[in-house]
Amino acid sequence: MDSEQKKLHIVMFPWLAFGHMMPFLELSKCLATKGHHIFFVSTPRNIQRLHKIPHHLSPFITFVPLSLPRLEGLPHNAEATTDVGYEMGYDLLKKAYDGLQEPMTKFLVSTFSSPHPIDWIIYDFSCYWLPPIADKLGIRKVFFSIFSARLLAIIGPVSQDDADADGVGLWSCPEILTSPPHWIPFLSSTVYLLPYEARPFFQALTAKTSSGVSDMFRYQTCVKGSDMIAVRSCMELEDEYLNLVEKLNQKTVVPVGMLPPFVEEIQDNDDDDNAWKSINGWLEKQRYGSVVYVAFGSEFEPNQEQVIEIALGLELSGVPFFWVFRTSLISSLELPEGFEERTRDRGMIYRSWVPQVRILSHDSVGGFLTHAGMSSIIEPLMLGKPLVMLPLGGDQGLNARFMAEKKTGIEIPRNVEDGSFTRSSVAESLVLMLLDEAGKTYRDHAKKISAIFADKSIQSRCIDKFCNYLYEYKSTI
Repeated sequence: MDSEQKKLHIVMFPWLAFGHMMPFLELSKCLATKGHHIFFVSTPRNIQRLHKIPHHLSPFITFVPLSLPRLEGLPHNAEATTDVGYEMGYDLLKKAYDGLQEPMTKFLVSTFSSPHPIDWIIYDFSCYWLPPIADKLGIRKVFFSIFSARLLAIIGPVSQDDADADGVGLWSCPEILTSPPHWIPFLSSTVYLLPYEARPFFQALTAKTSSGVSDMFRYQTCVKGSDMIAVRSCMELEDEYLNLVEKLNQKTVVPVGMLPPFVEEIQDNDDDDNAWKSINGWLEKQRYGSVVYVAFGSEFEPNQEQVIEIALGLELSGVPFFWVFRTSLISSLELPEGFEERTRDRGMIYRSWVPQVRILSHDSVGGFLTHAGMSSIIEPLMLGKPLVMLPLGGDQGLNARFMAEKKTGIEIPRNVEDGSFTRSSVAESLVLMLLDEAGKTYRDHAKKISAIFADKSIQSRCIDKFCNYLYEYKSTI
């Protein structure tokens, strides 16, 4: 096969959450470095908000904007979960996303008149309607999980018969999630959710929304309809789980690496240098390793009671902090009265977008208070920064337990039944991680594991292997 024949034309189609779009974009860039042409499909506003593509890769990545249908109750300009908050993000926004079926079909059909029709489509868990469309057009399909192989293992095997219309799979009740399921043969203490996590997680995945289907049904259908499963992971971190997911689903499973956004690329590609100058000026005044960076991503956000306990915990700890306090369009969250004034001498509250990787890379930042979403684990650990974790939903509890087992971070202690925590537990966790001698173990392990998360050779090997599978599978048509 000559070099021109090896150049593939690939469509990327992520769910409308930045925790999904960004890994899809990083994978796009990795594939573009190999000379493949990428068509990145999303909505106009989301595309505008993505990081700019490096100049040397821009000829290989084409952004395809599809207008999101407007639904009653969906806020104006809401095109991602960060715009509407978690609750609505898994209901109205998903129903609107399903409305992209017709324009997506038209786009895929239109490529057949081009000199290079689409070879592969790489899609997310939510577009259950896409695999049959790709089949009719003769396009190969990859289901790409931005979630860990551990989560896919917990979900269990997808039936080779019709996907479960009720969307429950092997799950009979929330309690099944509070201990390692029987289909995971090796002993692991980290593959479970706590009771306060299991109930909403079970409900979120198995309940039908206004779109008429559950998230479990979406996932099952997308996996079943795929030719291959790609996972944001690597064998160095999750070899047993990756092998198990392949066995459970009887499909080729390929880790594509951790897909970290490397610091030098962020610096070369920063849209708002003035914002960084202001932030950097504040960080430069802080002592080495003294600051805790606080951010809870773009999809989940704490409730009002949790915000109060986090804020007062930060105040009680005495630890310098940089808190990205961004809220959704419909949020009414507020900081405790007088909090900003009382902590002004050692804390900064930032209410707009920040260059997170650049902040985490600063020498004054000694740890990250995070909800433990995958991106919020990968970015600090690639820089050797330990974690103080407060899971808020989804797979975050699984991630937190896994990282705690690796001794790269600690979870803030909580009531296992209702998930409540106190300002004292927040303060004590921060002091332990950033100030106490007992926290040195976690700080040291975070530095050690950065050898996996930031290793460009591991990332490159994963992408090379993935590309080889794409070539080989395509040649069997």
